[in-house]
Amino acid sequence: MSSTSETSWKKLDEKIAVSGQISVDDVAAIAAAGYKSIICNRPDGEGGENQPASTELENAAKAAGLQFAYLPVAIGQVSDEKCSAFHQLMATLPGPVLAFCNSGNRARALYNRDAGTAAAPAPVSAACDWEHTADEAAAGSASAPVSTGETSRPAAADRPSAVTPACNWGNAFDVVVVGGGSAGLGVTASLLRRRSSLRIAIIEPNDKHYYQPAWTLVGGGAYAINDTVRNTADVIPRGAEWIQAEVSGFSPSENLVHLADGRTIGYQQLVVCPGIRLAWEKIEGARETLGKNGVTSNYQFDLAPYTWSLTQDLKGGRALFTQPPMPIKCAGAPQKAMYLSCDYWQRQGVLDKIEVEFDSAGAVLFGVADFVPPLMEYVQKYHASLVFNSNLVKVNGPEKIATFEIKDAAGAVTRVDKPFDMLHITPPQAAPDFLRDSPLADASGFCEVNAKTLQHTRFANIFSLGDACSSPNTKTAAAVRKQVVIVAENLLAAKEGRELRAIYDGYGACPLTVENGKVVLAEFGFGGKLLPTFPLNPTIARKLYWWFKVRLFPWVYWDCLLKGREWLTGSTEAK
Repeated sequence: MSSTSETSWKKLDEKIAVSGQISVDDVAAIAAAGYKSIICNRPDGEGGENQPASTELENAAKAAGLQFAYLPVAIGQVSDEKCSAFHQLMATLPGPVLAFCNSGNRARALYNRDAGTAAAPAPVSAACDWEHTADEAAAGSASAPVSTGETSRPAAADRPSAVTPACNWGNAFDVVVVGGGSAGLGVTASLLRRRSSLRIAIIEPNDKHYYQPAWTLVGGGAYAINDTVRNTADVIPRGAEWIQAEVSGFSPSENLVHLADGRTIGYQQLVVCPGIRLAWEKIEGARETLGKNGVTSNYQFDLAPYTWSLTQDLKGGRALFTQPPMPIKCAGAPQKAMYLSCDYWQRQGVLDKIEVEFDSAGAVLFGVADFVPPLMEYVQKYHASLVFNSNLVKVNGPEKIATFEIKDAAGAVTRVDKPFDMLHITPPQAAPDFLRDSPLADASGFCEVNAKTLQHTRFANIFSLGDACSSPNTKTAAAVRKQVVIVAENLLAAKEGRELRAIYDGYGACPLTVENGKVVLAEFGFGGKLLPTFPLNPTIARKLYWWFKVRLFPWVYWDCLLKGREWLTGSTEAK
């Protein structure tokens, strides 16, 4: 875990400074800086395994001759009682005092709220008043604003016309980011690199973060599954607040996000990027048989290793690989699973004993025509059968029967049952329900944006990127890398009343793993326009691109995208 430094401690006055999470190693420096006491306002276990326990910090404090107090305050729960207890500690502990939580906001809110005010409940209706700072709102205070010197309030014309009584969350943020996947973390990191003073909250319910592009490699035996996962707490950009909760809806006219636990959170600007939902319910019987009976999917963390196990064990029989109707994330992944399995079977000398079939609900092998010929060479090399307009609708796991709806040239649909020994399913996918049913959605359920600026078409203070936005680009991590820059630049331009000049060209990329050791690096934009990064023929499978896929791209993801380092992500400026 990274340590704080004296430059990151925010001195409020001669009595107190606040900071984000400290480590055991920081305690000596805190003592050396002249502080006499430490107050811990972060609950134990909030940040995962890398957060030191309060008892560890207390022992280190005592060893350094410091007083230590543990007063845990959950996010959004800065109550009157907690404020009173905090001020009692300030009155009794030797000073000066260093108080900390995850970001310092809760500690600051506890101190900034007057001890006398804390004795009387503050009106809930004031919680989202833009005239209050985030720290004051965290305390639920209706007293005079406390200036932090870190941010400017919105112009009067941009403020809500009335305070919303429904807002009972403890914070009102400059930017709220819905979703802590690659898009949410990437755009947060980029925004904070541009404006470190921004108050940003990331709403994400999951405590694990996954590098999903490597799951295809896991299914092909070329990558370790444990290398694709990290604790969410460890990848949240420094300076952002993580709200571990589920979203239930939006009230864009009131600048509110509703949480599933009944709370609400206010924002000045909103970024919507919750990803896309795997709609397993659209395939009858699929959920019941996943991970057994030869049924697998590289689209789930727990199933990708099962794909590799099935591939190794299959010596003969029938292997089916499916692709549902669009949209799906990483449209090339369904056939990549087939190529890697076939490559293994061919190397083991058993491919001639296996009937391989690719069933796609679409009408073509790949959506960008330039890449179809090289892919067809591999389809023929592996003796795979292609069945288009064939959509998986039912699976009988124990009987090992897959049922497809196949549409003919006249549009007539017939049901066909196919036996299998191995079935790799790419699940149908859809926008999250809370987005689909909200005022932000278009007819298909995705967040409606201008495809070039990624700004919402009806709400100027809302942006969207990643798999959940309506832009007609491929839903890939490579697209996110480019979109992060567009949203970061345009969101700040909108905040400052400037023209939105960053233009998204639809860039997306699909590293097509056609065999173990070679990749066709498909890069393209809107309308299928080829947008290669490197001066090489993009339709040729190369060992270099396999190295990119296995080594370079994971590094770019963890150490560039999620940390706001925008390598090869330059946006196009409007003319």
